[in-house]
Amino acid sequence: MRVLVVGAGVTGLTCAVVAAERGHHVDVLARDLPQETTSAVAAACWYPYLAYPAERVLGWARRSYEVFTELASYASTGADGQPGVAVRTVRELTPEPAADPWWRGAVPSLQRLDVVPDGYTDGWTFAAPVAHMPRYLTYLERRLADAGATVTRMALATLPPGADAVVNASGLGSRLLSDDGSTTPVRGQVLRLPPIEGVDDVLLADRVDTVTYVVPRGDDVVVGGTSEAGVWDLGARAVDTEAILARASALVPALRGAPVLGVRVGLRPARPSVRLEVERRDGASPVVHCYGHGGAGVTLSWGCAEEVADLLDAL
Repeated sequence: MRVLVVGAGVTGLTCAVVAAERGHHVDVLARDLPQETTSAVAAACWYPYLAYPAERVLGWARRSYEVFTELASYASTGADGQPGVAVRTVRELTPEPAADPWWRGAVPSLQRLDVVPDGYTDGWTFAAPVAHMPRYLTYLERRLADAGATVTRMALATLPPGADAVVNASGLGSRLLSDDGSTTPVRGQVLRLPPIEGVDDVLLADRVDTVTYVVPRGDDVVVGGTSEAGVWDLGARAVDTEAILARASALVPALRGAPVLGVRVGLRPARPSVRLEVERRDGASPVVHCYGHGGAGVTLSWGCAEEVADLLDAL
């Protein structure tokens, strides 16, 4: 079957890899190439953020956790073509007492914290995969090429009619390509700092009006962030940078005084629920939609891609 995948972020590339490795003839079409997408900006710590409904997200997240853990094991062998994935300890803080997170069943273990910083009352620790996205996207591109697929820059006004099937993994582009106004941006600004001695674990700390995270990746540390629903602004803001650094440094003092290597902004494709389903079109090939992953594109990527491939296989 010839399959056109629209979108070259982590969702599109992963869907393309799984489909191609199952024997489909796959071509990826995208306005933005992989290193230009929102996925390239992501801190990419496994975490189901801004993705619904919980029952479906849990299954996709669990499967992705398994695959990323396997990739991290492969990376530790030192073999060529490493995917840039490592499993790190994550410490999450909450301002109020909280039950175990709803996604608890997707991780092998989770332990409560005995001590939390001032301003927080509860928290837990668990192990989670972290992907160095520039390296990881390159790994997916290489794996895609090895399977005989292609990636082509192409700005589309509509979903293409040709091929035997189309996979719509266009993220925010689905507002136009699928006439879906329920898909909206959530602006996120992140900073890159150099590697810092002693900063080896991931920190996640949510409050009512802010989200703070520190994600070491080996050769840098990604610090965030912002979560602004309905905001399309891709420009970096100095006031956000200062606020992010202040919040993160208060929780991880080793960050104080570290130089900022870069500032990036991405727009998370949020939706009331992830859309993963087949749409039959009159006079055109069927579409398998896969978009609306919010801040969990990486976290859900392998679980969603395998379900997309199952739907393609059944067409």
